[in-house]
Amino acid sequence: MIFHPRLLHNGPIRKPRALLRALTRSARYLLPLILLGLAVHLILPRLATIEQSLGVIRQMAWWAVALAVLAQLLSYLGSGYLLRALVAIAGQRLSVVRGTLIFTAASSVGLSGGGPLGNFTVTYRWLRGSRVSAEGAMLAGSLPNVFYDSIMAATGIFGLLHLLIVHELTLLQVVGFGFTLLMLSLIAGVALWGVHHRPRLTTLAVRVAERWAVLRHRPYDPAATETAIGRWFSALDALRAGGWRGPTLGAILNTGFDMLTLYLLFVAAGHKVSPGVMLAGYGLPLLLGKVAIWPGGIGLVEATMAALYDGLGVPHGVTVVVIIAYRFLSFWLPLLVGLPLIPYLQHVCGSESDESGVTA
Repeated sequence: MIFHPRLLHNGPIRKPRALLRALTRSARYLLPLILLGLAVHLILPRLATIEQSLGVIRQMAWWAVALAVLAQLLSYLGSGYLLRALVAIAGQRLSVVRGTLIFTAASSVGLSGGGPLGNFTVTYRWLRGSRVSAEGAMLAGSLPNVFYDSIMAATGIFGLLHLLIVHELTLLQVVGFGFTLLMLSLIAGVALWGVHHRPRLTTLAVRVAERWAVLRHRPYDPAATETAIGRWFSALDALRAGGWRGPTLGAILNTGFDMLTLYLLFVAAGHKVSPGVMLAGYGLPLLLGKVAIWPGGIGLVEATMAALYDGLGVPHGVTVVVIIAYRFLSFWLPLLVGLPLIPYLQHVCGSESDESGVTA
């Protein structure tokens, strides 16, 4: 990943108003996103009969729903722990609660129009405003998806094998899932190649960043890119020396409690599923959502989950209710909670940065 030079300066973070204006502009993407999500959640229940859906809801065990909400909260605390572990590699400190707030708000920025770059930008800024060094902020801004995607890929491979064994995959699904795993493997392959060919990767990164600057008619300083790549290599060296354990644990906690949320919702709906069935319908749809061209894979994730669980023998009424409840807890609720956190973190982290300054 090539980082913007302005993100990597060593002095205090400036131009909070410009960043806030950018976040405000990105909010215009939020309305279409919500409308698309509402369309999915209104159309999907029609796939089951109204009587089935209402029957499932009436018989739900609400104690299990409450436990599912708690599991999802612990999942997001796992994300905060992941950020904490990443900044610790650079010898910095961050509370799990602050890390969770930053992760939630940054995810909302990314999903509401900012994309991966917007997510990285605000994560970097808010961590710098939390007195984290430039190296630590860059680690926490750029590496979480590496750990999440690795855990999700392992889960997806297990689910793919299970579906192949029970012959519940169509040719189109095999192609789609295979393409997703291939893309993740290529990214991992490029990263591994770069570790062993550092000068060549640095040269390639400089060329790509230079061409991007030309397309945007912006001045370009290769030293900033070289510094960013150098810090990235230092981070990888720290991970290889044992620093990967904490972030990996954070990713496992996040994914594990997210899966527990889904399982508890099945329990609440009165239909317990085996671990194999649950994982088969969990990992692969979320992997597909990661390569979708629209935020969060809205629609694609829900439809794929429904098709897989229906094929694995889950009653359709149960499938619909569980998927809608799961996506609300794991996607929509964090997105909506994260939006008001954006101005809060902008104020708190910006104030801390302006008052004390941040050194690399």
